[in-house]
Amino acid sequence: MRVIRIYTRLHNNTTDGPTLMINARALMPLAVAVGMLSAPPAIADEYLWIYARGSDTMPKGALETKLSDVYRRGKDSGDYGFHDLRAELEYGITDRLSMAAEVMIFKHDYSVDDPDLQPMFDTQGGAGGRFSDTQYGGFELSLKYNVLSAYKDLLGLAFGLGYERRDRYRLDGAEIDQDSFVFTTYLQKNFLDDTLTVVVVPKLEFERRKSPGVLEEEIALDLSAGVSYRIAPRWFVGLEFRHQSDYLNPQEDGVFNPELERSSFDLSDFRIGSQHQRGNYLGPTVHYAARHWWTTAGALWQIRGGGSPFSFSRNNRNWDEHERVHLGLAVGYEF
Repeated sequence: MRVIRIYTRLHNNTTDGPTLMINARALMPLAVAVGMLSAPPAIADEYLWIYARGSDTMPKGALETKLSDVYRRGKDSGDYGFHDLRAELEYGITDRLSMAAEVMIFKHDYSVDDPDLQPMFDTQGGAGGRFSDTQYGGFELSLKYNVLSAYKDLLGLAFGLGYERRDRYRLDGAEIDQDSFVFTTYLQKNFLDDTLTVVVVPKLEFERRKSPGVLEEEIALDLSAGVSYRIAPRWFVGLEFRHQSDYLNPQEDGVFNPELERSSFDLSDFRIGSQHQRGNYLGPTVHYAARHWWTTAGALWQIRGGGSPFSFSRNNRNWDEHERVHLGLAVGYEF
């Protein structure tokens, strides 16, 4: 389109048509190069990283479907693999407000050796056992509201609110009854004519989880951050960091662990409680964006972790709640 405009303008402003036609043709490669170099940054709500997200929302009336798989691989014992598969639809209610619905499918395949690596060891049937199954995990409904634009304002800012329902536990595939409310803040800053994007995304989850004989009121902190640079038209490379930790004191058969502080998010009794576990991840990402679709891949390794004396933590890593590496792949298509 830019080449056509250049040609038309030059051709209409001349009395010497043939000469300027040659000049316009000579300028066409330059116009194409300028157009490529000034290609717009990632727009809408594309995933430039595996966990981190930007502050953008979908345009009004736009509909996008996203499919993602985060393969969590490796514990400190045995053979562990878990695919966190998600299918999402996101719709722009207004230019600032988006809504999304997401379905979770869990695929477990593991056999661990250490009896202290719970709950996986018991779920697989003890020593020498194995658990392998594909299950419906649950769903999530969410809203995202953009307050400040990363392209027009000093800083991009958006807030998210979500409700999540889970019927299966992500660690071992056991049946659970879990309701969660998720509060997310999206901070984004662009540099170098929007070719460099930096985001910081703190998220708080308030989870109430029930299983036979166990009640958990958990406050989970998830902090992700990412930097992404457009190295060529349509191509972005980045680096992502993620911290995830849980604060809770499980109630088993009505009894709390006296060595841990209780967590609670009742309005009349709010307390954070003891940190049960924590894990930090770091790794590269790559993103490709076409006109109507995009794809993102990345790998994040656990670089440090730990937790309370009741967590399964060794060599400055946590292994009951966390894994050695997370391999992610996501694809999106905008209708």
